[in-house]
This record gives sequence, C-alpha cells and structure tokens, in this order.
Amino acid sequence: MFKKTVESKALQRLSGADKKKLRRTVKDRFRNASDADVDALLPPKVEITVAKFQNRVHVYGVEGGLPMIFDVDGRGTEIYPTVFALWKVPELLPAFTLKGGEVSHYIIGGADLMFPGICVPEEGLPTFVAGEPWAVKVPGNPAPIAVGTTTMSSDEALKAGLRGKALRITHYYGDALWESVEGRYVPNAGFLENVVFEDPSLSHAESDQLHGDTAAPAVHLNGENVAGELIDDSHVPSVVDIPLSTCDAVEQTADGVSSLNVTESGSLTEVNAKEQRNLSTEDVDVLLDQCLLQALHLTVKDNDLPLAGSTLWSNHVLPCRPQGVTLDIKKSSHKKLSKWLQAKSSSGLMTVKEDKHKKETVVHVINRKHPDYTSFKPVKRPIEKIDQINEESTSNPQSQTVLELVELYKSTVHVNPIFTSVGADVKDLYTASEATEVVFKYIEKENLVNPTNKALVSLDAVLCDALFKGLVKKGSTYPTEIHKKDLGHAFINRMQPNHVVTRGAKSVVRKGSVKTVQILTERRGGNKRMTRVSGLESFLVDAELLASELQKKFACSTSVAELPGKKGHEVLVQGGVIDNLAKHLVEQYGIPKRYIEVLDKTKK
Repeated sequence: MFKKTVESKALQRLSGADKKKLRRTVKDRFRNASDADVDALLPPKVEITVAKFQNRVHVYGVEGGLPMIFDVDGRGTEIYPTVFALWKVPELLPAFTLKGGEVSHYIIGGADLMFPGICVPEEGLPTFVAGEPWAVKVPGNPAPIAVGTTTMSSDEALKAGLRGKALRITHYYGDALWESVEGRYVPNAGFLENVVFEDPSLSHAESDQLHGDTAAPAVHLNGENVAGELIDDSHVPSVVDIPLSTCDAVEQTADGVSSLNVTESGSLTEVNAKEQRNLSTEDVDVLLDQCLLQALHLTVKDNDLPLAGSTLWSNHVLPCRPQGVTLDIKKSSHKKLSKWLQAKSSSGLMTVKEDKHKKETVVHVINRKHPDYTSFKPVKRPIEKIDQINEESTSNPQSQTVLELVELYKSTVHVNPIFTSVGADVKDLYTASEATEVVFKYIEKENLVNPTNKALVSLDAVLCDALFKGLVKKGSTYPTEIHKKDLGHAFINRMQPNHVVTRGAKSVVRKGSVKTVQILTERRGGNKRMTRVSGLESFLVDAELLASELQKKFACSTSVAELPGKKGHEVLVQGGVIDNLAKHLVEQYGIPKRYIEVLDKTKK
C-alpha cells in the first residue's frame, strides 16, 4: 500500500458531521476500541485533517500532528490505524506475535505475514474471520510493527495446516507513509533500521508500563532518546543464533519478586529476582539441565517420542523453569538449542537426530537409566494462584482438573502397505510425528529420495497409491514426485483421525476429529435472550455441574436439556452471556479457544 512514495493531492479539514462519522466508523471497525481510545486518536474538540492521495487513499490525523487513520479506497469501508496510532493505543487491534524478532526483517521489508512465522499460543490459534484488521507484534515488544487484513478465517487456517498467507500487510513501520511524516519517531530502542527486537527497557520493568503513554520513552531518529542518551544496540542478538522454530517467551522480572534457583546439590531454593539477573553462564547451564530433567520426569512420556526440539523447549522445558526466572538459551555456553540437545545426546541422556527436511533437531530416545536421570529428584511445582477465582469454581473439583487432548491417527487401507513394509502395527494409534516417521522410514528403505534434488521424493507404485489413489480425476496422470515438506501432511490426510481426551482419572478414545463446543445466543418470546451450550461431552464436561456453576456465576436461571437423537445434552442459560461463558470454559475447564464456536443471533 505504501511501498512507494505517493504525494497527496489535497489537505483539508473535516466538518463536524464528518468528524462524528469518522469516529463512529473507527468504533465499529475496531472491536477492541473504547470511547477513551477513540478520544486518544481523534480528540473531539480539535481539528481533524484528511490528506487525499492520488491512489485514492485518505489519511486522517490531528491538524499539525501525526497521521492516525487511513482509508484504503476513500469510501470508509476499509480503514486501518497507522503504526503511530497503534503505538498510542497498542491494544486497539488484536495482534499476531512473531516467532522471533528476526522475522520482523521480512515484514518491515514489505512482505506479507505467513502462518509459519506466527507463534501460536498454548491455548491455540485465536478466532478470526477473513477480512479482519489485525496488527503484528514482536515478542517482548508492546509496540506493533505492522497492520493488515486476514486472508482467511481461523477455521480455514487450521484446515490448511497453518500454511499460507495469514495477513495481507497494508502498512508497516518504515514504509513510505511512515517516512513521509515530519515528526516520525520509534516507540522504543527495540526498533532498529531494518529489524525490530524486544524492548530492552522492559526486561526489568513492571507490566503496567506496557500501556499507552506509560510505555518506554520514544527514541528519536538521531539515535538519542528523550534524555539525550545514545542508544546502545549491543543488546540485539545475532539473527544466526536464534532458532526460528522456537517461540521465545516474553518474560519480565521485577525487583523484590521471589524466584527459585538451582544450588550445587541440585535442589531448588528461593532467591531474589535481582540475583537471578546476574547468573553466570555456568549457572544458566545448570539451570537448563535441571529444567530438562524436571521435564523428562514429569511431562515428557516415551509415547511422545519422537519429539521436535522446539516442542520440547516450548512445551516442556520452559514450563519447568522456576517462577520469575528468565531461561534464555543464548545466555548459556551452548548458545543454540540444537547444540544443547546435541550435547545431551553426546552425554548419553538422549538420542537426537537432525531432521533435514524440517531443518531441526528431533529427540528420538530418552535414556531413563542414565545416572543424571536416576539421581535427579523432581520437585513438585506449586500451583499458581489465579486472581479473582470465583468461590463456586474453586469448590467444583471438575473445573480444576487439567484437560489433556491428544490428536492421533490410525492406519487405513490406503496406507496399510506402507506400515506393513516397515514393520509397523496397522492397529496402533500414532501421533502426527510418529506417522510421518513411518512414511520416511519407507522412503529410506526403498531409497526413493531424488538423487539430484534431495528435497523431492520419487513415488513408486505403493507410495503413489497410498497418497493419491482415488483422488486423481479420471483421465489425469498421477504425480511422480512429491516435496518432502508436503509428504507428511498428505500421508496423514489418508489416515483415520482419532483423539484421546483425558480429564483427571477419566480418559476416552474417540474416532474422528475433535468436535467443537457450540455457544449460541438467540432471542426468545418477550425479546429475552437465551444462551445455549452444546458439545460439552467432547471435553468430558458434566452438563449438570456446569449448569449449577453458571447459575451461581451469572446469577441467573439455568437448565439442562437432552439433544434429539441421543447426541448429548445442552445447557440453557438465561441472558446473553456468550462472551463470558466462552471465557469461563477456557479458563476453568481448559478447553482451547479453537474448539469453541460462538454465534450471536441477537446482533443485527
């Protein structure tokens, strides 16, 4: 949109009616915007100007100030905030977080945002529809770097395997619009010329500095901050040293916050967070090993293997770090995740291999007879307290039970020959990584890798039938090769999906994909609203207990009805509590957001 310099044709003031219309449009377009946010961007008692460009773009801002809003076609149907507006109100738009600051180099270079570059949170991909305005952020930096439009819905993204284009970028830090502003600035020292990293001033700051004008002081373009001090960019890590596949957690430590540290004896003791910031390289190495052993004892099971190194790090090692402690692989002697895992492999604790087509280290075997493993005594971690927990939820043991959901796959007639050829049991259930390992074993056994291009796999008759038999239209030719990056997804699509749901001591294995929970609000007689919840059986939620819980939580009447055809039960809640109810299911029952569908029929 603003990759090339475009001169404006005219600059004029808005009338009072046009200002009110613009404010209403902003409030309707940006669902997170409050009245105070709109006032901050477009103050009601000042002059608002519009600059009309030759490409029909309209840019709005306070007279004599920074541009805040731009309209793509000048019709008011597609308006977006500028980065200056997002720096003023960072939560104006929902935001995708990149996997690392190094990825920002491509975004502010003019590229669109692709799904592989997004860090998906533990609760799953957030819900969105195609055509929504979203911002882009860097881990550890509260200031967005770009804004764009979603190219597909969250459901379509999951069906596509989180591949393809996620956001069509319309405006970004450093583009022609940003360059054209006379008083342009950057919000913090994390913004460099061609890349954006975490804000170094927030490493020891309190979380309330992440909002609005209380954020870190702006850094002017001459390389000095407000106080006139030179910016030190020595904090910026080398792009080469950062594993692209790892979602770096944004961690903040405040003075006086108690944390845990590893002593020489291997036990965990409390120390001051200020001491933790001064850990030496040797201390970080010991802490890494302790967290790994803690994870191997408590969360990593043998049936989880093979396990990608990035998954081991983000899902198992990081959650085992002491509370308030920043665990940074770059501050260890290994510098990189892959080198650390290779060192553990050399010591005999585990067996790892380099997955060349995925370009990452994969853990295949854990030696649970290793002296380091047998001598380590795992520590029972304290349960973190959640503020403002309702009394009814704490008294309900079901809502405090952790939900575990594992997607598995079973062999079908299409892929049975592949499993039989490598000696794998066709009756067993496999994770996606295990199933992919089976097909690559077959490729290695039959020597099907293209000798001239190692990224391609030649298809013999057995593998071709397994992947494409019945899918190719009559009269069309079957493919003879497939790229390695597409092979695993194609192979899994030919298997039967299953899933295991575990809540407490109860575990259920079901065929098919995970069914979602549906929350529907509609109007009843007398213009009253009623909220209905169904699909709770998919996540082992007792409808009667939930109804009793919601009755106390929302101070309203609830009931439970049986769905026709013995398809389970639904909970009926008086009133339009659709948003709060969805939040309750996520926080108290652990149901991932991507498995909750909401529909409000009361909105016109």
